[in-house]
Amino acid sequence: MKGLTLAALAVTLIATVFATKSPYQAVLQHSRIRGRQHGPNVCAMQRIRGTDKKYFTNCKQWYHRKICGKPTNEFCIHIGCLPYSYEQCHFAPLALPLVNIYNTLGVVGATTTRMYSERAKLQEEIEGPGSFTFFSPSNEAWAELPTEILDALVSNVNIELLNALHYHMVNQRLTSDDLKHGSSFPSMYQDFNIQIHHYPNGVVTVNCARLVKTDQHATNGIVHVVNRVITAITNNIHSFLETVDDLETLRTAVAAAGLTAMLENEGSYTVFAPTNEAFEKIPPDMLSRILGDPVALKDLLNNHILKNMYCADSIVSGTPLETLQGTVLEVGCDGEEMTLNGKAIITTKDHLGTNGVVHYINELLIPDSAKTLKEIAEGVPQVSTATKLFEDAGLNRYLTGTEAVTMIAPQNYAFKGGSVTMTPEMRKAMKNHILKERLSSKSLYHDQKLETLSGNKLRVFMYRNNLCIENACIAAHDINGRYGTMFAVDKVLAPPMGNVMDVLKADNRFSILVDLIQKAGMTELLNQNRVYTIFALTDEAFRAMPPADFNKLTRDDKELAKVLKYHIGDGFIISGGVTSHNRLKPLLGEKLELGIRNSTMYVNRVPVVDSDLMATNGVVHAIASVIKPLPPKAGRDQPEGASASRYSAVRVSYIYIYL
Repeated sequence: MKGLTLAALAVTLIATVFATKSPYQAVLQHSRIRGRQHGPNVCAMQRIRGTDKKYFTNCKQWYHRKICGKPTNEFCIHIGCLPYSYEQCHFAPLALPLVNIYNTLGVVGATTTRMYSERAKLQEEIEGPGSFTFFSPSNEAWAELPTEILDALVSNVNIELLNALHYHMVNQRLTSDDLKHGSSFPSMYQDFNIQIHHYPNGVVTVNCARLVKTDQHATNGIVHVVNRVITAITNNIHSFLETVDDLETLRTAVAAAGLTAMLENEGSYTVFAPTNEAFEKIPPDMLSRILGDPVALKDLLNNHILKNMYCADSIVSGTPLETLQGTVLEVGCDGEEMTLNGKAIITTKDHLGTNGVVHYINELLIPDSAKTLKEIAEGVPQVSTATKLFEDAGLNRYLTGTEAVTMIAPQNYAFKGGSVTMTPEMRKAMKNHILKERLSSKSLYHDQKLETLSGNKLRVFMYRNNLCIENACIAAHDINGRYGTMFAVDKVLAPPMGNVMDVLKADNRFSILVDLIQKAGMTELLNQNRVYTIFALTDEAFRAMPPADFNKLTRDDKELAKVLKYHIGDGFIISGGVTSHNRLKPLLGEKLELGIRNSTMYVNRVPVVDSDLMATNGVVHAIASVIKPLPPKAGRDQPEGASASRYSAVRVSYIYIYL
């Protein structure tokens, strides 16, 4: 028992230790576990194929064999051909004696930094007494520096080079544990701060340069290797924007939207800064409208600002990130490229300010809240047919103006036949697709009445699986524009033009049924202020009956009424409210079983050939064969084809099946 208690305590302690690890420490631990079989103090790393970018790896990256959407490189080492490299961990082997920072730069392979330290007359300082932290660029980092910048550093009697190297140094020893998220430390160049940021994937950056080796201890300090040459941060984001000619339009927009103070104050933002070219790409009328509307303009700019700071090197996979506007952008990477919503529109990365980072983009990210309804609809290809019909019907002023409306846009497949021409009937129908007020689907409730431009009142129906307006159910999330909202629906709206008897009389497919309803004395019943779902037999269905059966059906009015009442549900349900198993009580007889298969509605396995003919007191669904009671449940457990075949072989009188 005592042993079990000690074991449980040990497990608890281990769990506690791992729970307190930072993301960086957790990733490092995983890399050590993967590399331990290849010797002491060895870490597994993944390198993006075709590049020199190496990462300590977490479980997801290890098993997916991908970083930034690119496969990790495979190359052979003495232990075999593996998709990983195995390198010495962050600290030097204990067997080696510590040396000063100058010599430690050689030990960790930062030979270019060591060479420039000699040239800048820094060698004596980093060999001498002190306690420094040196964030040393790797050799590859120096090689990637543009030639004109490197030439400027090494000229001017090496003063600029010395200043640059001093900016990579802090006058105290800082281990990786001291580099807390959000911390900053005064550098040895004019006390300009160096900023530290941690990310959930374990990446740690120093002024947006990624730490690639940490905790290389020296007698007079410590060395951390970073993957780029870092530059001094002297201005806030707004001051930076003021200095860039290519961001002139953005600068004007920021001032007009009243965002200057926010970008001057403390914070930790990511700004995707559209260039002048990006603004020029959108239609002039749209640009003029947005720039002249402070509300739309602020929404536009907030859609380009993330709540937290994200350097390019912190992104190793697609990550949804929330903007100040409340929208979500997927910030990701594709090898060396940083992407937005899967598109490589980021042209320049990692311009640091004291309160965040700026990335240039060459396309505007216009939120729906800054668009008119017409602009929204034009960006949704699934409603292109409805968009053209609204225009052809002369309704553009409602979709481009400032009037608060709701546009109900049927998706393209709702228009049978594809190409639709404008007629007086279609023009009237399209007016029924614009509501006189701006609504949210979340505010709708059952039996609510919505007024259209044409003055018709549309009813709202709530079902477990759908929210419908008359016969059309909402097929996508609301899209909220500057002044209006768009509902995408699955059908063209068909407001009721009368009660169920009016609907049946107006459709020549139901002439025999209308006669039989009158013969059975049910006309008054169907004119009542109740709610019905009628499964209406077409004339074709009646003509398909054997003459003897039809005569038997119509011989006795009372028995005829029983048959007809079995085809009338006591309640209201459209096809959009039907799930895989619904039951509806008819006016007479056992409950009807409704279902949906391959987008077709069924009642007791009889397919509905035309659904959702709307009426003021119900709905009519056309069927082409008589509904019969289903066999006992035991029989229904068999495959549908066998069950239906067995049941259809039994001759059942149309008159007496309900008795």
